[in-house]
Amino acid sequence: METASFLNDSGIALTEANRPYEAIPLFRKALIMDPENPLLWLNLGIAQQRTGDYNEAIDSFHRAIAIDNNIADAWLSMGLIYYETEEFELAGDCYRSALSRNEQDPKIWNNFGVLFFTEGSFEEARRCFEEAVGLSPHYYDALYNLRDTCRELKDYRAAAEFERALSGLNAMRGHAHPGKPE
Repeated sequence: METASFLNDSGIALTEANRPYEAIPLFRKALIMDPENPLLWLNLGIAQQRTGDYNEAIDSFHRAIAIDNNIADAWLSMGLIYYETEEFELAGDCYRSALSRNEQDPKIWNNFGVLFFTEGSFEEARRCFEEAVGLSPHYYDALYNLRDTCRELKDYRAAAEFERALSGLNAMRGHAHPGKPE
């Protein structure tokens, strides 16, 4: 017998396998069984986001937040959508909301740093990337972004230090170059 939990787990697996179109019906079916589950709304929104259906995704994230306002991942995901659609002020608002709910998530700090970098606020970007690396010292994307930010700030000594750290991580495991928030 299918349960909301089983459907959710299956939908997550499909979304992670880059098959969000197949995941969405599973999340919708699970929501019929458990409409007040904020994680189901969050996961539906993530799948919708992956299909590029940003309006539906934002609606799903708002539903998750309406049920549980403390879901930092919903705020983070909305921030990413607003970043991708170049609505930077809204992205910043969402990242601030996410941080107010979970200051210990390096991904939020990294994404906020990317926003500041994009806006040319390199000192703020550096502070955010340093927070991300402080929380997760081997976080490749944050180290990469911190290195580039130090170059922009003409702090070449620090940039070289982060380049060495990245080289060490690359030696342990291959990694593609990032360039956007995640």
